[in-house]
Amino acid sequence: MHAGSAVAVAATFVWLGMVVAISFVEAPLKFRAPGVTLQVGLGIGRLVFRALNAAEAVLAVVVIAGLVLGRGSTGAGWPAGVAVAALVLQVLAVRPALARRSQQVLAGADGPRSRAHLGYVGLEVVKVIGLAGTGVLLLGGFA
Repeated sequence: MHAGSAVAVAATFVWLGMVVAISFVEAPLKFRAPGVTLQVGLGIGRLVFRALNAAEAVLAVVVIAGLVLGRGSTGAGWPAGVAVAALVLQVLAVRPALARRSQQVLAGADGPRSRAHLGYVGLEVVKVIGLAGTGVLLLGGFA
């Protein structure tokens, strides 16, 4: 395996682990902790997801660079591109709507849950599938 591909594999699985751990484990569980109100949970969530998205952006660059430097075929490039596109959509299209809604809740407003949250979760699932596919293809030597 070329060094670029090895770096891409490592970055892919670190990224995948971060998304699964934060989005599918930490985020739902924090609201079950004793004493964590909706406002506290949202405040924590805003900080955590801002940091996650920043780390994801760095990892996306590393994955893409590893794929380019790995000089392989574009086999793993497609699922990696899907993961990167999902991240871009989350950050540019969905997160602003979530930020507006969480700001309203933090200010004391009531109202229905944001549908943007479902969009974010759906894109997380797409991202996980893309990252898993990228990692498997890279490890399988199809990249």
